[in-house]
Amino acid sequence: MNPLRRILAILAKELTQLRRDRVTMGMIVMLPLIQLMLFGFAINTDVRHIPAALVDQSNTALSRVLAQAVTATQVVDFTERHATPEQAQHAIVQGRVRAALIIPDDVAKRVARSPSLGLGLGTPRATDEELSRPVAQWLVDGSDTMIASSIKGLRNMPLGELLRKPVNQSTPTFAVALLFNPEQRSAVNIVPGLVAIILTMTMIMFTSAAIVREGERGNMEMLINTPVRPIELMLGKIVPYIFIGLIQALIILGLGHLVFRVPLGGGLLALTSATLLFIGASLSLGLVLSTIAKSQLQAMQMTIFILLPSILLSGFMFPYEGMPRAAQYIAEALPATHFMRAIRAVLLRDALLADIRTDALWLLGFMLAGLIVASLRFKKRLD
Repeated sequence: MNPLRRILAILAKELTQLRRDRVTMGMIVMLPLIQLMLFGFAINTDVRHIPAALVDQSNTALSRVLAQAVTATQVVDFTERHATPEQAQHAIVQGRVRAALIIPDDVAKRVARSPSLGLGLGTPRATDEELSRPVAQWLVDGSDTMIASSIKGLRNMPLGELLRKPVNQSTPTFAVALLFNPEQRSAVNIVPGLVAIILTMTMIMFTSAAIVREGERGNMEMLINTPVRPIELMLGKIVPYIFIGLIQALIILGLGHLVFRVPLGGGLLALTSATLLFIGASLSLGLVLSTIAKSQLQAMQMTIFILLPSILLSGFMFPYEGMPRAAQYIAEALPATHFMRAIRAVLLRDALLADIRTDALWLLGFMLAGLIVASLRFKKRLD
């Protein structure tokens, strides 16, 4: 047999194996499609429709027109209304909104006295401080630099159409107060997110090969003959990796604090609870993949289908608010999205366990559902 025929024989064998390996064939087709859809459709750095709160202390026609003018920019949507700035700031801490517009009760006087609006000539008694005061103020969650930059873009929003006259503005219309990250350092936002991404990668990767590894090592028959129940096997598989996950989280947060000066605010109970729930959810998801895969290689390949959306859709690289609605629905089905919100709320906004209870319940649901599904699928494999 000449060398060409031998090469062709090996080529035919490899093509036959690829055709029979459905997971690999699926990766060949689906991975570029997923990347194309995520980068071309779901990823958007031009953030619009940011959920915001409105505190209208004036409650006049002018204040309502001002709020409508802000909404018309499509940068923010006022999803909540509060009576005091403290209530709006609490909503920011809980993550329900990302900013709050505070319209003072003397907004009409501020507009009338502002020299930049060409209306200050008739107010000789106004002090220099009063003349330079902005019309209203934004409170912004500065932990996300993209969100903060979008809101800061409204600082010099023109009010000519609002006042229905030509205006030569030289001073900002709005004051902007950046909460939690006034320096707008990217590391403050990235390091907590890295905890979610690294735990997603390692925890799912560890357990996705747990069941198939037993079969490849010839231990499956022994497991069948033992009195161990499927749920007991699943719990025994994930418990050792819980401690590994905690060590990884401690290393990332510790170095992030020492090297990048990332604040470690919030309560220890909230941080520990959210981390444990996320580790459990990721491990149980890995067990589900392990019951589907036929080999460790397939298990590793399927891990990519979870890891890639987790990086791109969870809010780690791009703001959640900038994604279209369909992509947000997909993001809600990822444990990393909920943990990303929870850990950033705890570390950067000093949120307590009660403030992150919604995301914590989601993580608990992911963990329980993953354990149940993995146990049922493993039981079917034994039949």
